[in-house]
Amino acid sequence: MTIQLKAITSDNWQQCVRLSVHQEQERFVAPNVYSILQSKFESDKIPLAVYSDDTPVGFVMYGCDPEDGCYWIIRLMIDKKQQGKGYGRAALLQAIELIRAQPDCSQDIKISYKPENAGAERLYESLGFHKTGEMIGNAPHKEVVAKLQLS
Repeated sequence: MTIQLKAITSDNWQQCVRLSVHQEQERFVAPNVYSILQSKFESDKIPLAVYSDDTPVGFVMYGCDPEDGCYWIIRLMIDKKQQGKGYGRAALLQAIELIRAQPDCSQDIKISYKPENAGAERLYESLGFHKTGEMIGNAPHKEVVAKLQLS
């Protein structure tokens, strides 16, 4: 399996927008069209398409939060037809390496997820993320914060 993270461009944005999760997962992740639009107005957000060979299979977005100075993995989604193949893990590992390579990345990498999203929690913990005890967002949209220590 070869996974690549590629920039969102005029050539692939429509393919990314058409990717979607299972209906029961929609409450866990914003649609890709929202994330791409968000990145156009919030310059700290970097959206990337997840490709398996030449096929788009998912989406990831990261950025450095101007308030806390930490890099966050803001979005991760794998298309419902492509789930269960290891693409999410592979995309996260590549995103982590991209973030680590940023010259201003000196703090831990953070990620957040809905408390009831057990699949995300298992995946993030298996990659070394640990809950911080913090929650972000407002009810009913509160999310658990986890961090990956870089040192």
